[in-house]
Amino acid sequence: MIRALYTAASGMQAQQLNLDNIANNLSNASTTGFHSRRLEFQDLIYQNTVVAGAAATQQTTLPAGLQVGLGTRPASSEMLQVEGNFDATGNPLDLAIQGQGFFQITLPTGDLAYTRSGAFHLDQNGNIVDSQGNPLTPNITIPSNALSITVGTDGTVSITLPAQAQAQQVGAIQLATFANPGGLNSIGQNYSQVTTASGDAILGTPGGSDGVGTIQQGNLEESNVSVVTEFVNMILAQRSYEANSRVIRAADEMFQTVNGLTQ
Repeated sequence: MIRALYTAASGMQAQQLNLDNIANNLSNASTTGFHSRRLEFQDLIYQNTVVAGAAATQQTTLPAGLQVGLGTRPASSEMLQVEGNFDATGNPLDLAIQGQGFFQITLPTGDLAYTRSGAFHLDQNGNIVDSQGNPLTPNITIPSNALSITVGTDGTVSITLPAQAQAQQVGAIQLATFANPGGLNSIGQNYSQVTTASGDAILGTPGGSDGVGTIQQGNLEESNVSVVTEFVNMILAQRSYEANSRVIRAADEMFQTVNGLTQ
């Protein structure tokens, strides 16, 4: 019964963290470019009371053993690489990635961060920056007298200037892909950074032959959080938490029965 108490407690702790993850997903249901995370669990060690294959007699062995598991624990939280729906805004600096890829952002520390949020703006110098004021990499500057900004599906950024009939190219957006994007480290503010698990960034031209997605101007990628799915997961987490608490109660009642025995 001691094992039942600790095993059930591990289940309650795991579901508590599961609910925390669900809460984070739901709170970011309206966050541009947010990709939800899924908590994954693994069972703990087992106590072998009878080892499978042990000798039953001199001529026979046991076909199955007797193991008692000691609970569960959260193993990882993987970022789900499912593309969110597109929201057509008409803003020329709102960019969405259709397919694989991340925008590159240079942080104030000089480090690179990666994001799927393409809500860009112009700073006082005409540089394309994100909502935090951090510049898009490679840097692209738009002249103050530009009449229009056009971003092609291949990332080419062109402008039209007064008294000019033809558009003028001012830069090109590169996208980064990863061998394992689920291994990126989320640092907040819609940013992720590389880890050993994700591998180094692989730069490519949008729409190229290397599998990089295309850029859709005038659109934003919505969060890929499914509110219905998260509510279902929340119900499952609640019921699992409740079931584990009942196991603890049952083990406690069994202890009470033992303690009530008299000689």
